Amino acid sequence: MHVPLFSSRRDFLRSAGSGFGALALAALSAESDASDGPKIADPLGPKKPHFEPKAKRVIFLFMEGGPSHVDLLDPKPELTRQHGKPLPASFGKVLTPMGTGGNNLLASKRKFKKHGQSGMDFSDWLPHMAKCADDFTLLRACWADGLNHVGSVCQMNTGSILAGRPSLGAWALYGLGSVNRNLPGFVVFTEGSGQVFGGARVWGTGYMPATYQGTHFSSGAHPILNLAPPADVSPARQTDKLGLISELNAIHRRERSDDTELAARQAAYELAFRMQASAPEAVDLTQESDKTKEMYGLNRKETAEFGHRCLLARRLVERGVRFVQIYCGAGSQWDAHADIEGNHTKMCLRADQPSAALIRDLKQRGLLGDTLVIWGGEFGRTPMTEGVSGRDHNPYGFSMLMAGGGVKGGYTHGRTDEFGLNGVDGRAHVHDLHATILHLLGFDHTKLTFFHNGKDERLTDVKGNVVEEILA
Repeated sequence: MHVPLFSSRRDFLRSAGSGFGALALAALSAESDASDGPKIADPLGPKKPHFEPKAKRVIFLFMEGGPSHVDLLDPKPELTRQHGKPLPASFGKVLTPMGTGGNNLLASKRKFKKHGQSGMDFSDWLPHMAKCADDFTLLRACWADGLNHVGSVCQMNTGSILAGRPSLGAWALYGLGSVNRNLPGFVVFTEGSGQVFGGARVWGTGYMPATYQGTHFSSGAHPILNLAPPADVSPARQTDKLGLISELNAIHRRERSDDTELAARQAAYELAFRMQASAPEAVDLTQESDKTKEMYGLNRKETAEFGHRCLLARRLVERGVRFVQIYCGAGSQWDAHADIEGNHTKMCLRADQPSAALIRDLKQRGLLGDTLVIWGGEFGRTPMTEGVSGRDHNPYGFSMLMAGGGVKGGYTHGRTDEFGLNGVDGRAHVHDLHATILHLLGFDHTKLTFFHNGKDERLTDVKGNVVEEILA
């Protein structure tokens, strides 16, 4: 008989405690076989929110790089009248990352029209989304803390300009759990043409267990990498392999009970095994009609990639995925420091039709009412010119769109000044946006907390107010 040597009394107590814990776990496991017996808690199982939610799921269409609100959603006639003149001295010193605060004003070349019964303003760059005007809430006076992309993308995703905190999707999954054990609860789509600023940290879990992090799906015909086992691996062999891994993990876990990375890795292996049966069907677009594919723009080069991911998002939320984030322009491709016309013409052509198709598709399937769709980037762009025809970053006042999931349709909230630089009425900070999103998911953002380093942490830190005016 092997008698282990213990390096200290603490080591002995920890090992002994693990043994007693294993006895308790075995007892619970045995009891859970009975229909009325206690069940072992599943960290990813469905959970009850604080109150009845308006939204059961979220799709965040993230336009990375900073789309220009004054060219898309917030027309400024005074900007046109004052084109070429300096910003009035009454605005004071304006800090921008490229030092354009003292530059002359640049009028938009876009034509704006009012759409829908609500009369919501859209420019001619977004003709398809304009047809969904009465489904959108438009927040015109959003603001953020970061001047540059890394911090601002991080804040829009995690609530902080500093990396290391759990992402919005992780908080949603932590609070609500998953309703489909065979698919990830939080999925992130990037694109092959660029890397998201901040990388996987912006859909990570920070100090939370890694179980709640986003699962990255790639672009292309096979978004889930390495889903199918090698041809020479039989189901029986794979089952035996997973069984051995599980036994080794159990040994490792007894010695390192606080290692959440191991628990997440084991859960990922188990999920991957289950996904081999369910995921191929979920991402199989051959089941979709030609009419649906055409609606999403899959037959056009400009819209095919983003449309493909938007259609996959609809299929995933239909099957119980809680949070889907889709990046359009990963690597700050909306970042129009030069040639706003050329840049945004290309990016809007990519994003407009698929975004509108997702709204219409969810609506006709009866899913929009409890699916919150968010459209926007990390900040807006300045009314002052950069160079001859570009615009600098503007975190002081920019626009975001929301649809479905308990927000008012055809409603515009907030206002920027006459040039579109600062939010002046109905301002909504990123913390306010996050508080509102959590509210729509059924949570009091001040009470959805995670205990870390001696205090209860939350997505909104110590700030944030729900934007009550936009709630349906």
